[in-house]
Amino acid sequence: MATATKDQIVKDAQNSSVRVEIFDQAYNLRGSDPEYILKLAEYVDSKMRAVAEATNTIDTVRLAVLAALNIADEYHLLKKRQDSGATDYQKRAHLLADALDEVLGENRKAG
Repeated sequence: MATATKDQIVKDAQNSSVRVEIFDQAYNLRGSDPEYILKLAEYVDSKMRAVAEATNTIDTVRLAVLAALNIADEYHLLKKRQDSGATDYQKRAHLLADALDEVLGENRKAG
């Protein structure tokens, strides 16, 4: 499990070093937000363990690649959903702008 104690989070001038464990391998990672790094490491660890349970492979590199593909799939599905939602909002915004222009145009004619 990717966990760290306060002793494992070492502050330096710009970044924090965090010692995490992903699929029984220790890594020292640096970044500006140690808690976020821990969350990411825990997520990757859980993905690798899920792939390991679902497959018969014990090759760590293969497990990492399969976990990465699962994470990439999740990312692209979310991005597609977000992009689709943005397009829907843009269409609605244009419709509302057209309706507003129409109402304002009618008011100008009447005034």
